[in-house]
This record gives sequence, C-alpha cells and structure tokens, in this order.
Amino acid sequence: MCGICGEIRFDDSPASLATVEEMTKKMAQRGPDAMGTLMQGRVCLGHRRLKIIDLSDQSRQPMSDPFLGLDIVFNGCIYNYKELKTELRNKGYQFFSQGDTEVILKAYHAWGKEFVHHLNGMFSLAIHERDSGKIILARDRLGIKPLYLDDRERSLRFASSLPALLGNEGLNTEINPVALHHYLHWHAVVPAPHTIVKGISKLPPATLREYKKDGTFKDTTYWQLNMHQEKHQHCYSEQEWMELLLDELRKAVKRRMVADVPVGVLLSGGVDSSLLVGLLSEEGQNGLNTFSVGFEAAGGENGDEFYYSDLIARHFDTDHHQIFVPSANLLQTIPDTVLAMSEPMVSYDNVGFFLLSQEVAKHVKVVQSGQGADEVFGGYHWYRPLRSSSDPVSDYCKAFFDRDQQEFRSTVNDDFVYDDFSKEFVTDFFAKPGADHPVDKALRLDTTVMLADDPVKRVDNMTMAWSLEARVPFLDHEFVEFAGTIPADLKVRDKGKWILKEAARQVVPDDVIDRPKGYFPVPALKHIEGPYLELVRETLTNNVARKRKLYKQEYINTLLSEPKEHITPLRGSKLWQVALLEMWLQTHGV
Repeated sequence: MCGICGEIRFDDSPASLATVEEMTKKMAQRGPDAMGTLMQGRVCLGHRRLKIIDLSDQSRQPMSDPFLGLDIVFNGCIYNYKELKTELRNKGYQFFSQGDTEVILKAYHAWGKEFVHHLNGMFSLAIHERDSGKIILARDRLGIKPLYLDDRERSLRFASSLPALLGNEGLNTEINPVALHHYLHWHAVVPAPHTIVKGISKLPPATLREYKKDGTFKDTTYWQLNMHQEKHQHCYSEQEWMELLLDELRKAVKRRMVADVPVGVLLSGGVDSSLLVGLLSEEGQNGLNTFSVGFEAAGGENGDEFYYSDLIARHFDTDHHQIFVPSANLLQTIPDTVLAMSEPMVSYDNVGFFLLSQEVAKHVKVVQSGQGADEVFGGYHWYRPLRSSSDPVSDYCKAFFDRDQQEFRSTVNDDFVYDDFSKEFVTDFFAKPGADHPVDKALRLDTTVMLADDPVKRVDNMTMAWSLEARVPFLDHEFVEFAGTIPADLKVRDKGKWILKEAARQVVPDDVIDRPKGYFPVPALKHIEGPYLELVRETLTNNVARKRKLYKQEYINTLLSEPKEHITPLRGSKLWQVALLEMWLQTHGV
C-alpha cells in the first residue's frame, strides 16, 4: 500500500523532477516508510512506501530492471504474488527481491498487456518501457486503488490522490458540471472518468491504458462482471450454495492474510465484519486485533453498536479495542477528515473511519474490512422492489437518488444545469449485456461503479490518512464473479443478503445475524444543530462560497432554516451534502 505519481512529457522535453517530488511529498501519509523518485529524461516517477510485504530496501520504488528495460511504480497488494513468482521462475526469470512489485514487472515482460489477467489483488500502477517509450497505466478490476490523471496534449501527470495534482500550473480547476450532477443526485458517487475538477480525471476500474511516445493512447477494459444466472440457478440446493459461498470467501480471506506484518479487522458488529473475524479465527488467528468506534447519540438516535462488536470480540476471544468519540472531538476532526478526502464524499462515516483508522494505526499496519457485502449480496432496501419492476431504471433512481432533476435545478445556479446526466448513466449501464434480471442490473452497477466511488474510496482515503492498509475480501474479483452466479432471489430474500446471512450462521452467533440492519452511525452529522449547524452556515455563507455562486441562495436558506426537514431517500441530510462539497472545495483551495 503506497502512493504513486509521475510526469510524462510527449514533446521530448524533460519531465520536471521538482514537480514529481512535490506531488510525492503531498502523499506522505500514504507511505511514510520511504520516498523515492526516478528520472529518465521525459519520464519521472515518484513513490511513497508503506512497508507491508518484503520490508527490505530490495522492494523500494520506483523499481527498475535494467536488463528488461522496465521501470514501475505500484500501489496496492498482489495476493497471489508467490504463486506467480514460482510460475515466472519456471519460465527462467530471476528475482532480486521478495516482494510483489518485482513480480508485476516480470509478469508484464512475460505476458505483455495480458499480465493484468494474472493478478489477484488491488492495484494501480504505471510501467515505463525504456526502449519504446510506452507508458502502461492499469487499475484493479473493482477500483479499490485510485489513479487520478492530469492529462494534456503535451504531458501526463498522475497520482494516487487528486489533491496531489491540484498544484499543477495551468490546471483547469473549474467545476465539472457532469460530476456536480452525479454528486448531488447519486449520493456523491461520481463515476470515472469524471471528478469534480474539470482538469482532473480518473482511470476507470478494470482499465489498462497504453500511451505511445507521442501521447496518443488506447484504453482496454480487461474485465467485466457478467451475471447470467439461468444456467446456474438449478445446479445447487440452497445448502450447497451456502457451502460454496463460505468456501469462496475463505479463499478470499486467506489471500488477504499475506503480509510481513500483523493483520487486524475493522469490526462494526455487523454480519460482514463479524464473519471475517470468524473466518480468520478458523485460520488460527489467535489474539486477533479488532477495532470498533462509536459516537454520542443525537436526535434520539444511538451512536454506537458496541453491543454487537463486543459480542463477537468475546465469542472469538479477540484483542478488542473500543473507541468512543465525544461530540466535541467529532466536531474538531471534521476539517482533517475533509482534508483527507481525494474527492468530496458525503457519507457520515468518513469521520468514523478517519478516527477509527487513527487508533488502529497505533496497533497494526494492515486491516481487513467488510465493505462490499451489501452491494454484492443485495443488502440494501432498493434491491427488493426491483424483483418485479417493469421500469428498473426509474425504480432504482427513485430509491437511491438524493433529488430529482426539478430539485437539482432549484439547487444549483443555472450555469451548472445541463442534461439529466445521472439518470442517463444508469439507463445506459442497465442496458449493457451481462445482467438480465432487474436486481442483477442494480447489483452489478453498485458493485462495479457505486462501490469504487463511495464506500471503497472512503476506506482507502481514511485509512491512508493514517498510513494504514485496508483489504476488502468481499471484493476479491473471483469471489465477486462467483456471487454473480447466485440466483438473485437468494440474495434479496427476506430483508436482503439472505444467502450470506444463512451461510454466516455456520460461523458467527445468531444474535449478530438476526439483529436489525446496522450502519456506521454518526447522528450529529444527520441531525445538524448547535455547533454543527454553525459550521455548515459559515461554510455556505462566507465570501468564498458567495463568490463561487455554486448554489442558489434561496435553496440554501431553506435548508438552513429547517435542516432536519430535508432528508434524502437514503436518510442523509441534504444540508450536509451541499455543505460538504463547498467545505471540500475551500479546504483544497479549488
């Protein structure tokens, strides 16, 4: 787990070492253990290292293999690197390190652009071919690791963090109207390649991009999630599906134990994280470090789920760390949390993950986390109505979107109003082949798009703010492919996630499975009042906000006058949503 960056010139002028060093410094928290740069004329690469696998300097980056004529910077972890290393050795390759970075380098040399198909893991990377001048960028199948681009006619700059690119001279920092539409409709989900900043894009998940020396490039989507279930649904009984599910999840969890440092678990007390603890216990992880966080109640809403996380900790005898955050601490943490965001992210649990990661990093450098289970197994309320939907696009948008187009027009100034970009995106995605059932269409959209640009991005940003690596077994691509073959009814039955819950009964106590659906509660950011309301008011009415003229003042006044009355279908605060975007823009000087 690291931070990567670089500059490539397409006009034969030398890259700027000073620029790359500055970008590298801005990502210090992603990799505090080492910093490195590599200058090769028109190509300059930078890296921040968090030592997880092969703690020696032999795996330092940027890494070069002069014999093969290749350079690389890589962020992430390849869980099957040992198996690949054996396969490559049998092909005659020799290795000078014990890590996964060198394995990627040799794999690219051995298999060319097909190398990505051999990798099981999370990654974003850049490879430089010295002889041809080609640059290869790639991102993992489900977008767990980020890669932001400042791509212009004569140069390319890239980084693991969007703010690392913001200081680039001549960057277009205008608001991207497509991204703004997505942000305010789709619960802050902004699908690639868009970001809120016009001049910065992001490489889509499952994409390999090949730049020629003249700057022209070609994208290849090397993986797609197909969910054709008709040929599978009658093959197995419900019990057999459960056994297969646990076997596949065990593989995913075991893969993510690969590390030269201890691995812990973020334990919310829900089914997903509790199941990870149970499976790790099966693997003999005694005294496993587990961590949970809670907040003060607000608006009559409880702020913690310690009862369930404590239950799991006792059941599996973990070394459990319970973190309680008083409201005063929460308020003063918000600016640092926003600073840690590569993009504006509206979910309340950003602050929770930020504070939890701060504590976790005192004990371990790697954690497993339960993100992805709800999207893969249909745990949310908007999936069940789609079972018999005659208009799945409209039904999905009605359940998920924070506002309709009419309200959007009353929210932002007219300069930002164009087409209904978000509904058009969902319509086009639902029409793609590979998922026929309305539920499967929504599950595939959320698994491959929404996840990468909301929960997964949130976990990456907040853990990396404290130099902590988070691994997500439910997003092992082989496990996700397997889950796609399970009949939709077995997922969304009862209150959702049925097949996963029933399988989990073989591992964790029923009390955790039969509990009401939980979440990461931060009530003070939903029921905005007192000092939180003053923070929001100041953000939306100061001189910077007024000069930006992003929102219509009448709409802002309405939200400020009755903040508790304006709640999205997903039970989020519309006031917090508009304030968070302005807060992010001001924090990062956009």
